[in-house]
This record gives sequence, structure tokens and C-alpha cells, in this order.
Amino acid sequence: MALGVGFLVIAALGLLRLPDALQRMHSATKAGTLGTTLVILGALQADGVDRTSTGLLTIVFLLVTLPIGAQLLARATYISGAPLKGLTIDPLKKVRTWSEAPTDEDDADRGRY
Repeated sequence: MALGVGFLVIAALGLLRLPDALQRMHSATKAGTLGTTLVILGALQADGVDRTSTGLLTIVFLLVTLPIGAQLLARATYISGAPLKGLTIDPLKKVRTWSEAPTDEDDADRGRY
């Protein structure tokens, strides 16, 4: 359990110290998932409560849903144009320029319709 809390503290420090949204999200999801899993395993072993299946299902749920949620959040962050530190070559530049293309509402605002 102490090791899990240590990982959660590292995740919290990463949230405070890392410069942009994607790096902060990386810290929160990687160390947060591992830390939460270790805390649940420690609680199951330390307490001696017969809820092993609930704990294991919780861990499986975290391992399945957190990467999917992180992927969707990262994509939304990138497409929204959040500033990224240390990125000199952007291999996904077409995705970002696609998201910045004018919409029908933009054309209507300019009086084209």
C-alpha cells in the first residue's frame, strides 16, 4: 500500500511540475493507475476482508477505462490547440490544421450566405 501511495505522490508532483497538458496527463494516468492498483491490492491484503473479487474487478475496470479516457482527452487537448513544450516537429500537423478549418458558421459570420 505504501508503494502505491508513493506512486500517487509522484503523479501529483508530475501534475504540479510538468509544463504542458499532455505531459501532466501522462504523469496522472501512468503513475495514477499503478498507484491506485497497488493501493487496492494493499488494502485487500492488509484488511483481510473477503472482497477479493470486488477489488480485482475494480483494478480491471481501471486498467481498461483509464487508457481509453486518457487517449480521448489527449486527442481533444491536441486538436483544441493547447500549447505543447519541446515539440519541434509536429507529425500530426494535418490533424490540427483540419480542426482549424473554417466551419459553415464562420462563413455565415463573414456574410457569404
